[in-house]
This record gives sequence, C-alpha cells and structure tokens, in this order.
Amino acid sequence: MRTIKTVGVVGAGTMGAAIAQKFSQEGFKVILADRAMNFVEKGMSNIRSMLNEGVERRVMTAAQADSFMNRITGTDKLQSLSGCDLVVEAIFENFDAKRSLFKDLCEIVSDECIIATNTSSYSIGELSASVEKPSRFIGLHFFYHAAKNRLVEVIPGKDTSPEVFEKVREFAITAGKDPITCLDKYGFAVNRFFVPWLNESVRLLEEGIASKETIDYVCCKVFGIGMGPFALMNATGVPVAYHAEKTLEAFGKLYHVSPLLQTQALANKQWEMHGEVTAAVEADKEKKIRERMFGAVFFVCSQMLDEKVCTATDLNRGSKIGLRWRRGPVDLMKSAGRHEVQRLITDTAERYDMKMPSSINEKYWNLETVRLEINGNRAVITMDEPETMNALSVETMKQLGDRFREANNDTRVKTIYITGSGKAFVAGADIRFFINNIKNNKIVDIESFTAAGQNLFDEIDKSPKLVVAVLNGLTLGGGMELALCADHIIALPKAQLAFPETGIGIYPGLGGTQRLARRIGKGLAKYLVLTGKMLTADEAQEIGLTDKVISMEEMFNLFKSEAALPDFTIGRKADKWLGFERFFDKNSLSKILENNYIAGDISDDDARKLTSAMKRKAPIALKLADQLIEEAKGCSSELTYLNKIFSTSDALLGLSSIGKSVQFTGK
Repeated sequence: MRTIKTVGVVGAGTMGAAIAQKFSQEGFKVILADRAMNFVEKGMSNIRSMLNEGVERRVMTAAQADSFMNRITGTDKLQSLSGCDLVVEAIFENFDAKRSLFKDLCEIVSDECIIATNTSSYSIGELSASVEKPSRFIGLHFFYHAAKNRLVEVIPGKDTSPEVFEKVREFAITAGKDPITCLDKYGFAVNRFFVPWLNESVRLLEEGIASKETIDYVCCKVFGIGMGPFALMNATGVPVAYHAEKTLEAFGKLYHVSPLLQTQALANKQWEMHGEVTAAVEADKEKKIRERMFGAVFFVCSQMLDEKVCTATDLNRGSKIGLRWRRGPVDLMKSAGRHEVQRLITDTAERYDMKMPSSINEKYWNLETVRLEINGNRAVITMDEPETMNALSVETMKQLGDRFREANNDTRVKTIYITGSGKAFVAGADIRFFINNIKNNKIVDIESFTAAGQNLFDEIDKSPKLVVAVLNGLTLGGGMELALCADHIIALPKAQLAFPETGIGIYPGLGGTQRLARRIGKGLAKYLVLTGKMLTADEAQEIGLTDKVISMEEMFNLFKSEAALPDFTIGRKADKWLGFERFFDKNSLSKILENNYIAGDISDDDARKLTSAMKRKAPIALKLADQLIEEAKGCSSELTYLNKIFSTSDALLGLSSIGKSVQFTGK
C-alpha cells in the first residue's frame, strides 16, 4: 500500500479541527473540508488559536506554529480531497449524514485511499455499507482534545483488510497517537464503560442518594480523577452523553438512558452546580456512591472482556490516556480483589436484571507491559506501557525477561529488536518503587531489583543473536542502560537521550557507568552522567552513542522483515564533542567543582556552564558515579554503593521532586 502523506479531514468543528492540527504537527499535509467556508474558517481560526497558545506556553516556536499552519489547506469542496491517501470523517454524530458523505467521497477519492470514521458509537460494519470497496474502511475514534490527547481507538470493520488495519495502526503511531484496538461493538472500548458510568451518576441523583456535587466529589476521590461525572458532562455537552448512551441501550437495562439524563439533554441544559464539597461526606453515603459507580464499571468491563472487545491492557490504557484516570478499571478490580468485584457485579446484575459476565477472575486481569512479535527471522520486543512512559517496574522487568528469553530461545529468530510505544523508549525506572522502599526502610528491595535487572541486562548483552535497540522517543536512565546492552542502537529523529540520575540524587545502577564508558570512552561518559546533558538523536549519533538515525517508516519496514539493517559505518566523533571528552579526561571531579580546571579545547563559557550544571547535582551521587566510571570494575561494581546512595536524604529529596529545582545538601 502507498505511504500516507496527505490526509483529508471532513468536518471543521472542534474535533475535526483538532485532528487536522495534530496531523499537521506530525508532518502530514492536511486538507480540512466542511460544507461551507465559514465553518472552515472558524476551524482554521481555532487551530491558529491553539497553536498561538502553544507558542505562549513555549511548547513550540512561532516559526513551528507557522509551519504547522501552512501544512493545512481549508476548503468547502470535497473534490479537493481527490489526492488524499487517507480521509478521516469527523462530522456530527448522525448515521444518515455519515453514510451520505461516504458515498460522495467514494466518487472523488482513488480506490487506494483509506476512508476512516471518527464515530464514537456507530457500528463500523453498518457504516461501511455506504463505501465502495469496504476493505479500505475503518474506525479511528479520537479523544478530546485530539491535538493533545494521545489515545485513538482503531476499529476494523467486518470487511476491513488486514493491510488497511496495519497501515492505519502505523499511521496512528506516526501521527503521535497511542492506539488501542477494539472490536466493532457499539461504544468500542472506552465509551462502552465510560458513558454508563456517567449515566449511573445521574441515576444516583435521580434516586435522591446524593447531590451532584457530592457524587462528583466521591468519584474524584475513589477513581483518582480531576473532574466528576457531572462536571465532565457540562464540559463536553450533556446531549453527547445522552446520544452515546442511547446507542448502547441494545446491550440491556443497565445501559438504558436515565429519564433525568434524557430530560436534561433534550432541554440542552447544563447541570447546575453549587460549589465544591468542603465537609466530609457521610460514610454510608460515600459507600453507596462508590459501590454503585464501581459496580457499573466492573460489570461493563467484565462483559467486554467476555466479548473480547479489547484486551485488559487496552481497556486500562484507554481510561488512563483517553480519560486521564489515575487508575484504570483493571487496576481497580485487581485492587478490590475477586470476591469484592464479584459482589459488586452481582449487585449490579440483580439491580438491572442482567446476565452475569464470566470474566471475573485474576486471570482475565493480566496487564501486558511488554509485547513480543515474531516476523520471520525477526523478533520485535516492545516496551508497551505508554501511560507510564514505559518505566521499568518490577513487573515490567519480569515481562521483559520472559519475552527476551522466548525470542532468544526461538531458533527461527536471528535478530531481536527492542523498542518502545508512545513517547518513550524507556523513561527510566519506576520512581515510585524507589520512593516507597526508601520510606519503608526497604532499601534491600531496591538492591534486589537492581541486581536482578543487571542479570537480565547481562543476558541481553551476551545474547548470541543480533540485538538492535530502536529508540523511538525519550530514553532516560534505565532506558539508556537497556539500549547499551544492544549490539546496535538506532534512533528515530525525535528521540532524546540522557542520564539524569545525578540530578535526582542517585547514580546509574543497571550498568550505565560501565557500558557507556566502553562505548564512547570515559571522558564523554563522565560528561553525560555528571552533567545530565540531554542529547538529540543527531547529537547522540555525533557523539558515538547511537549508530544511525532512521525514519519511522524505515523502522516499520525493519520490523516486518521488509528491509535490511542500515549501514553502520563507524566514523570518528564530531569535533565539537572531542573538546568535552578531553576536558573530563584531563580534569578530576574535585578540580572541576573547585573551579581549578584547565578548559583546554572548550571555551571558558562552556567550562563554566559544565561546572555550574554539575554543582546543581547531588554531591554524593556525583562522586560515586565518577568513581565507578574511573575504576571501570564492571557492571556489578554499581551494586556496591546502592545502600549508601539510597540511604542519603538527597536521594529521597531528588526522587520525590522530579521536574522541580532542589538544593542538595550532600547528606
């Protein structure tokens, strides 16, 4: 299939404009169409306002905002979409209007053009009846605000071809989204449980159990969210919730629209809210709200697992990324335990005369954070927990070990690729694990975790198979240490690499001080570890840390056995890095910190900046990292000082203050 380069978006309203903006920001040429130019102009104006806001917040430069805007062309003529590789429909939720649009599009675009719908609830299969060559039709359900929210549901219809599904999934990733895959069932994954959650909150109000404000307060508390159901309905539109729930009524009485929700929606009124709850909610009232809301979510999610609408992992991910819930439905069920989940679901089933789902068991709640795919002689291991930036937790390290050994023991596999999903390859270790164990005086658990991690990384390092790390995004600390175990390191253009440990009170403990020095030399290893310097993909190649920068399309081709590995001709380090290398080779840590250094080949200004950066790091962490690099006694030497470093007050301060400026004490 041809590469997607030009994308059409039909519908210049809030959602369509945001989708068009996101596509343009990711480098696609976009044509934004609507039935009249005043709608198009309003959509373009909204995009410009959003981009200006990004400039004000320093998320982008004015020049970047202009370039994004210049990639979008507005039109009121569908014929302008004739050259598109993909067209995304984002008009209002009206079944007949959508089907009419698809018929018109099929007369305009080529047979190779993929047609997608952004419907939030209609059946993809039913809509595809209006599409010539329905094998090229698919659902792409984006979430508000589509220029910022990374979630997209990819829903193949009954006739969608595997090639179209795979091409669209790759497109979604290239467009900066975190896709989850759903069966073609009303509501798909997220709305299937989220909209009944909203509906259940209205029932609680309708039954006089609590006020809107109290229901919102309790929901924010128990679900770990920033806005309760009534505030959310006011923000997105009460009629939206009503129409979405109407679509779901086919699933049974639990899904029937609350009469009060219908009345409110048809009157097109927002819920009147009267301030925030300031006093403690009565325990009995809070319990009723919690149990009813949990029961509705647990019932629907278990029903979805029965129907295999999506995986437990995607179900959880949809809520965390799409809805910004701190804990997903599966997290909540695991935390509650099987017996409590069974009780709440039974109550819900009896209340609404619904058949009990059968997927109420820990085995259905397995969350896969590391994926393995084998394509011919190539294995692709994906660190797949974008909601945590693929942080290395105890469970993730276990799954990484299991997946790697499976690939390593497969006689078909010659090359093992390791990459990440979302915005990060691996953004370091699970900081919460460190903080909790420090506070609970269980540093021994940190030592055990690190030792086990070193053993796993040693397995990867010594694999007889070719191991290639593909850095798709942010690669920090433990992520860099994982990448350094590979035979080759490839980076995508947007990758960013750093060793930030000394800036949060610790030092690299998974082999980073040793493998980094072997790869680029002690001087540059000290430069990166002691300053925390963030490298771009191009800089990482210049310094010798990575071997090649490739495009995302090239990455997909590598994974599918459609391309040979690129040439890894090793060149000399770029001259601009040699001065930094010699600076750290010639000057000891103490002399640098005492300003008693010889600048040598770098400017006095660069030397001052380096010294200033290092003085902001944790002193004990700096000293131990420098010592480990200098002594070069092997990866296991890093285990020697773990108890010492994690016992410092600087470690707890740094780990608890990620992203904040702190003053380390050296204690």
